[in-house]
Formats: sequence, structure tokens, C-alpha cells
Amino acid sequence: MGKQYGHYIPGSSDFCITEADIPRNWYNYFWNDNYITYTSQVCAGESFLQDNLGRRIKLVHDRGFFITEGEASWGIGGLPVNEKRDAYHCVHKRGKSELYTEKCGIASTVSIFVPRELACELWSVKVKNLTDKERELTVLAFCGSDFDAGYARQGYNTETSKYDEARGLLYIEKGANFGGRGVRAHGFMGVSGGCDGFAGAYNAIVGPYGSFAYPDILNKGGCNNTIGCGEKLAYAMEKKITLAPGEEREVVYIVGIAFSLDEADQMKNKCANPEFFNEESKAVLEKFTSEVEAVTINTPDEMLNNMFEWLKHQSNLGSRWARVRHNGYRDMTSDTDCLACINPTLALERLKRILSYQYSDGYAPRTFIDGQIKPNNFSDNTVWLNFTAMSVLKELGKREILDIEVPFNDGTVGTIYEHLKRSVEFLYNFKGHHGLVRIWGGDWNDCMNLAGMEGKGVSIWLSIAWYRANKFFAEIAEINGKPDDVKAAFERGEEMRDLIEEFGWDGEYYIDAINDKGVKIGSKENVEGKMFLIPQIWSVFSGVSRTGREVEAMDAVEKYLSDPLGTVISSPAYTKWDGGIGSVTTKHAGIHENGGVYLHTIAWKIAADAMLGRADRVEADIECILPFRNKVVDGRAEPYIMCNSYFGKQTGYRYGTPGQSWRTAAGQWFQKSMVNYVFGLLPEMEGLFVKPCLPPSWKTASIDKSFRGTNYHITIENGGTRVKKILVNGKEIEGNILPLVGGDAEVLVVTE
Repeated sequence: MGKQYGHYIPGSSDFCITEADIPRNWYNYFWNDNYITYTSQVCAGESFLQDNLGRRIKLVHDRGFFITEGEASWGIGGLPVNEKRDAYHCVHKRGKSELYTEKCGIASTVSIFVPRELACELWSVKVKNLTDKERELTVLAFCGSDFDAGYARQGYNTETSKYDEARGLLYIEKGANFGGRGVRAHGFMGVSGGCDGFAGAYNAIVGPYGSFAYPDILNKGGCNNTIGCGEKLAYAMEKKITLAPGEEREVVYIVGIAFSLDEADQMKNKCANPEFFNEESKAVLEKFTSEVEAVTINTPDEMLNNMFEWLKHQSNLGSRWARVRHNGYRDMTSDTDCLACINPTLALERLKRILSYQYSDGYAPRTFIDGQIKPNNFSDNTVWLNFTAMSVLKELGKREILDIEVPFNDGTVGTIYEHLKRSVEFLYNFKGHHGLVRIWGGDWNDCMNLAGMEGKGVSIWLSIAWYRANKFFAEIAEINGKPDDVKAAFERGEEMRDLIEEFGWDGEYYIDAINDKGVKIGSKENVEGKMFLIPQIWSVFSGVSRTGREVEAMDAVEKYLSDPLGTVISSPAYTKWDGGIGSVTTKHAGIHENGGVYLHTIAWKIAADAMLGRADRVEADIECILPFRNKVVDGRAEPYIMCNSYFGKQTGYRYGTPGQSWRTAAGQWFQKSMVNYVFGLLPEMEGLFVKPCLPPSWKTASIDKSFRGTNYHITIENGGTRVKKILVNGKEIEGNILPLVGGDAEVLVVTE
């Protein structure tokens, strides 16, 4: 086991980090529909405001919190990490983070969160005198900022910070294109009760040779009311307080974006006070909990049970904010699919938003950013729409949602059903070699970006995924009473199925793609990249094979792609550039898509193994994907959230290094795989179908799920993969679909 740097707080899913100096930053995210930020155990993070076309105004770039007393000073926000303290911990909650420090007889708690609606983040600093003497202290809070412009040495920063004494606002003003029009934006900072000193320049705070851990301002007696002019700007404010023995005071800071000084003043007056901070932060925590409380699990692994609470939160984040760095269409759509089994009503609202960016010909873009909808030459974005719509439709059980009208990105309008129909028809007509679906500039594998730019290359995986989407659409058409569409979908599905089987099968498994030159990718014919994982998994998801090839393909996965770290995404990894494939061949072997252990695909594999009833493989997959169970990774990644990958053995000293956390679909799909496939709760129009595949070591496990007015409390016994009998409120039912009884229902599923 790796070194443990924290634990879940008993009775909750809140995670307590017990050391500031850990292998890397462990993050927490806060957001509303327009503003997003994040922080780590040392207050590292960034923020921005975004409009509906991805125009962004950046604001915060890392934070610092210090207390000074005379000539002494110490950090209360985790920095410097090697500072000796009497106590330190950071508690990450779903919607708020709190950092507690004791030093020099002073206890302090720094709290950070984002209000439900406003374009700002709030910081509370509580300070308590633990001694029997009166203490005169200064609380200093600051942040770097990208509001003016990013910093580069020898760069060209010309903006000015200003201080409005009457309003008590330190601000930067600039012109911006936001909401499709020119605006004057104000990035500002304020503090409750008015500040006792400010600084508006990076050099005035950090100095030319300092850092956020060792800011130069501490050596110069604090803030000296310096504004910035023609240099890199930042924000700092200090507050002087006197504490009697045992007394506690709370200071609240606001850092936000407004479009006039009056608006900024109104936000500060509303938010920068302890009463609002405590009431609103409580409301935010309740909001995030209520949005994902419909499903909870109870397994023999208490760490997993607690992590599951965070993974639901990760699905909520991704469904609204994708990967944060940009508004990935596929990412939001797939994450909304995952959210549907937790909160289908919210997922429907997110789906309608997603559909509004779709082109009227059925194609979907890669992203919308900087005021533009951008295709970026990706082929697969549209394929995810039917998966998500099917999940929402079956969770809610309401055919009429298909009649809801949603605009396309050109302003024309179609029903949700029409959006779905055009999506499958577009890809069916988007063909290359052999009549299979074009890969163009990349499918799910973003780094396969040069395989099909001439319009001839095809993706076997995408063709399989399209087959599944088309099959889903045929079922949706049947539910919607459209027999002609059902017939057309069936015929084109059978056509594609034959082509996949003829040109995609490689003897033991499915190849991944065929490039413009007709060269196979992911084939035994290749020297490197002989096999890719996802076509094999999706052959199970889709049921594309008429002869059971998916079983053979998954056997080949165990034979060729197994690794002690976890199942690798491809093998052998590329070691030299290939212009017929793309940037995946430039990544170091063992990193991400190039032969790494990519956790998104492991989460898919869990679902596929469960569908095949391979409980032993499900257990092995879960053991490797969980950062606190993986023996190589343990202690190196946040144990409460998922990251995107683990680096392979080819990376040498980097072996087992976890990739980026939060901004990945790994957690979302692991959550969905657990609910829909491991616990086996699959929604159907008739009700909730039960087909579990628990790990063999779990002799019993339970799951609570609210579904169409019934609160199911489901216990699964015996750890088998075949349902022997199901009892609902003590009475055995026929079949595997749970009745909609309303209210609470105790369900016992006995397996063998």
C-alpha cells in the first residue's frame, strides 16, 4: 500500500487531506452554470466566466492566504508546504473546500466556494485566538489573475488596476466580447467591512523573485496601496483584526466579474459578509447533494462507497462543463448519458442544451469555444446523441420527450426525435473505404488525427458505435410509432453489420481503423499498434456480430492487452512517428492513448465484462481502476475522484503516474458501469430490469435507486451472475423487471 495522505470523514463522503506536501495537487471543483473554479489542498487553481458560445473571461490564477503579526508571518492556505505547523488539514466537500491550520496559538480556517448564480467565488477566513493574550493580526489574501492577460517574461502587459475607495473595490477594467457584444468587464476583489490595505500588481505582491509560497509582500510590511500600471496585475487585500483570548472573527473576500462598477458593488455588498457566506455555502452543498442523491451503493468496500458519491458529482460537472479546458461535444453528451441513471430530469435539460449546438444536417461539432462552433474534423461527436437520449427516455419512461422542440445551431428547429434521426442518417452517409464510416480527423481517439483527412480512411470502432446508435434509434422510432423509420434503420444496420464483419475482423479481434492509403490500424499486419481495446469492448456493447465474435475479441483482450497495472488501450505502443495515423504516435510509449492504461476504456471494459457475465474480470478491472486499490498507483492520486490514465511501464520512473484528475470521463463511466452493469439496473420503458454481475468476493451488496416514483432498496445476495429469484416487499415476482409500486420498495435479488 502507498502512503496515505488522508481519509474520508466518518459518516460522510467528505475527504480530509492531512498533509499539504503530497505528491501532487489534489483538487476540488466548484461551479454554477456560468462560472467555474477549482482549488487544491494548497489553494492552487484557476477560474473563468463563460457565455453560451464559449467566450471566456479568465479571472483567478492561484491563491495565497497569510497571517502577519508584527514581523512574524505564516501561511494559512497550505503554502509554503514545508512550513512547520501545529495542525493542518484540508477537507474537500462536494461544493466547498476548507483548510484548517494552527500555528503560533492561532487557529484559522480558509473556505472557498462558488455561489449558485453569481459570477464570483467567495473566500472565508476564520481566525481564532487560542491563547490567553490579546492578539493583533493582519489577514492577507491574494490571487494571481489572467483577467488582464497571461504573464510571459518579456511580455506586453499594459492594463491598469484601480481602487475605488468609496466602494472598497480593487478592480481591473477591460473590453471584452462576451454574449455576442462588446462589454466593459470588471474583474474585482472586495472584503467584508472594507480593506485596510491593497495591492494590484503582481510584483507588488510576489516580487520579481518570489512565489505564492514566499511572496515578497511579507517582507515589505504588507500591502502599501499599490495599483498596477503597465505591468502584470493581481489582487491582494488585507484586514487588520484584534482578538481577545478565545475570540474568533470571520473575514469574507469576494473575487468576481461584473459589467459595471455598480454591479460589482452590489455583488460585494450582497456576498462579502459572513451571514451570506454561511447560508449560501450551505445551500450550494444541499443543491449538489440533491442533484445526485437518487442513487447510493453499499459494497464491502467502504472507500468505494464514498468515492461513488464523488463520481456522481464528477458526472454532474462533466455534463455541464465537459473537460473544462473546452466545451467538448462528445464529452458533454457522454457525461449526460452517465448522469441519466442518477438524475434523468437534469440530464434531459442538459441534453436539450447539447442538441442546440448540432448542425441541421445531423452532424455535431467537436466543441464550441471563443464564440464559435468548431467542427475540428472529428467524426464521432454525433454518434453519442442516441445513446444519451435512450438513457434519458428509458429512465423517465415518457415517450413525449421525443416531441420536445430544440433548435439546431442555425436557428431552425426540430424535435428531439428529428435531431436523433438526422444524427444517424448523417453518419450513415459519411462513408469512406468499403462503405464504412469515415474517421476524418479523429474518432473517440483524438490522436488518430491524420488517418482520414483525405476522406477515405474509416474507423471500425466508429462503424461499430454507429451500428449501436442506429439500433438504439430503431428502438426509439418504434417507441415513437414510426414504422417506416424502424424499417429503414433495420435495413441500413444490417448493411453496416455485414461490412464490419467482412472488413473489420482480423482473425481474433476487430481492427481499429483503415487509413486513407488503405493501411489497417490495429491489425496483426502492423509492427506497432497491432491491437486496440475499444473496438473489442464496443463489439459487446453493440451486439454487432452474428456469430459471437465479441467473446473471442474479449478473450484476445486478456491475451494481448493485459498488464499488472491494468488493461492497456493498445499494444505494442508506438515508438516512432507515423504520418498515416497521427499524434498518438508522437506520445511516449505507455502514455495515454499510446499504450497507456486509459481509465475511460477500463470503465467501459467493466461494463462489457459484466454484460458477458465475467465476474472475475469485473473484480480485476475494479481493483485496477480504483486509485486506492491499484498497488502501483496507491497514494499518488486523489483517492476520491478518477483521473484519465496511469502511465505504463515503458515510461520508466514515471510508471504508474496518474494522469489528469476530474477532467475525464473515467469517473462518469465507472459510475454508470457500476449502476447499469455491475449492479445490473437497466431502465426499460416497462420498468427497471435487473441483471447483476457483482465481483465474486462481494457475497452481498446493496443499491438504493429512485426510479419513476419508486424508491428501490435493492439487496443482491450470493455474488452470482444468474438471477435465481427476485422478491419485492417479500413477494416473488416473475421475470427480471421490477414493478413500479410507488413509495419505498424492499427488493431482494438472489443469484447463483
